[in-house]
Amino acid sequence: MKKNIFLIDDDKNILTSVSILLETEGFNVKTFSDGESGLEAILKNNPDVAIVDIKMPRLDGIELLKELRKTSQLPVIFLTSKDTEIDELLGLKIGADDYITKPFSQKILVERIRILIKRSKLINKKEVKKIDNKNSIKIGNISLDTEKYMCKWKNKTVNLTVTEFLLVKSLAENAGVVKSRDQLIISAFGEDKENIDDRAIDHHFKRIRKKFKSKDNNFNSIVTVYGGGYKFSE
Repeated sequence: MKKNIFLIDDDKNILTSVSILLETEGFNVKTFSDGESGLEAILKNNPDVAIVDIKMPRLDGIELLKELRKTSQLPVIFLTSKDTEIDELLGLKIGADDYITKPFSQKILVERIRILIKRSKLINKKEVKKIDNKNSIKIGNISLDTEKYMCKWKNKTVNLTVTEFLLVKSLAENAGVVKSRDQLIISAFGEDKENIDDRAIDHHFKRIRKKFKSKDNNFNSIVTVYGGGYKFSE
């Protein structure tokens, strides 16, 4: 059965190009040019994933997600043109599942959609599924469920986006090893990384640290190695 994707953006070029891409990849796509009509349609139709621009007329992406999270945990990917907008989202703690900075790789967008659909399906299963060793990583106080893309620190859930999870996973499974920014970009975005730079990785880790510190103010296991990159310290 085809999965339903709702795309909400006031840029007609993005609506056209992304909807064509996703339909080619086998998704059903409905597009909306403002947040108000997009939110109304989401609440009525309950799609599988929503892709939402932050800056829109009538109702921006931030307000849309705040309203949506009152009743739904629908997976949401934000499209953003500035890292400062992502910082604003983190401050509001409203729960986007991932965010992609414009201009973005269409391949990465499709990959993120597939991951979120899989994660949502696993989380929503009524039966309790035991995670075997091949689907989990546990190093000291951190545990990562690599099927659901979920993270716990000292048994407290840390709500990471998919991109943040992939970055933390890259460090945790190589604890003590310094990973360069280029290596981390490949871990999170694959080889299709033309629009990602070193500064973006630093912004991601800034937000990741804030999320861990919200659970444990003494958290210091993600270490910046100046001139080298980052490492996970047990």
